[in-house]
Amino acid sequence: MSRALNPDEAELWARVTATIRPLSRKPLKTTSAPEKPAVPTAVVPARKPSPAPKPAEVAVRPKPGTTLDGTWDRKLRSGSVQPDRIVDLHGLNLDGAWQAIDTALERAESAGDRVILLITGHHRAGEPPVQRGRIRAAVHDWLAVSRHAGRIAAVRGAHPRHGGGGSLYIILRRQ
Repeated sequence: MSRALNPDEAELWARVTATIRPLSRKPLKTTSAPEKPAVPTAVVPARKPSPAPKPAEVAVRPKPGTTLDGTWDRKLRSGSVQPDRIVDLHGLNLDGAWQAIDTALERAESAGDRVILLITGHHRAGEPPVQRGRIRAAVHDWLAVSRHAGRIAAVRGAHPRHGGGGSLYIILRRQ
């Protein structure tokens, strides 16, 4: 059972939701905060309102696709780039896949690798309870919030010779 928020709760909730950054790449539908009534509804001693919390600062990163030059994109599209490192996520659960990606990125950075081929597997259509393609669906969000995000120049779909729709190239920035 739910109840309606009083004006103070509604204002607080609006401030909290303004600081949330969604995990999904889909844009959020914005709603306006409810207007505070001009006359207080209850007799409460006046108090100084607390300052609104500042939203967490997010490092500004270039959008994918703007960090590689045309030569890189042509090489990736043609499949002429050979990956420096290959990470196969078949048979792993979500936690194991995240750990494998994190470890591979750490090792690639220390070895000076530039191109990682990440084999996620193809999304398989199916009605519940069949749940496939969860790793593939989570990879972009994982990479965006990983400790290695600042080193990732771009993520691109792989050429068919490297797995096509079931694989991704992760291109790291030069050190």
